Amino acid sequence: MQMLHTMLRVGDLDRSIRFYTENLGMKLLRRKDYPSGRFTLAFVGYGLETDNTVLELTHNWDISQYEIGTGYGHIALGVEDIYKTCKAISQSGGHIVRQPGPMKHGSTVIAFIEDPDGYKVELIDMASRDLST
Repeated sequence: MQMLHTMLRVGDLDRSIRFYTENLGMKLLRRKDYPSGRFTLAFVGYGLETDNTVLELTHNWDISQYEIGTGYGHIALGVEDIYKTCKAISQSGGHIVRQPGPMKHGSTVIAFIEDPDGYKVELIDMASRDLST
């Protein structure tokens, strides 16, 4: 088995595609309208779907906003330099909700940003990442 994608419902597809491509450096891999179902799917990621887990952005044409709910946690992305990454995201208009720094109960350096729909994205500094259990 292989993990293929994570899906988020978004209120404004173009705005979300811009966020994930311009702020987080993902590429738009494919986009398709389904007129009979009144929705559009867009897949973004850091590499081809055949080799990478990607993010599916689902836009239902008649819905412009969703409630995130209490079950959603976050998407996590590994970065090489978390301070430089957060500075670039902030300068391009991204919303940082937790500045970079060590985890409360560990040494891994993390930050949290929020996408245009309010979904949290955790950034993890790969050099400080603790994989011990």
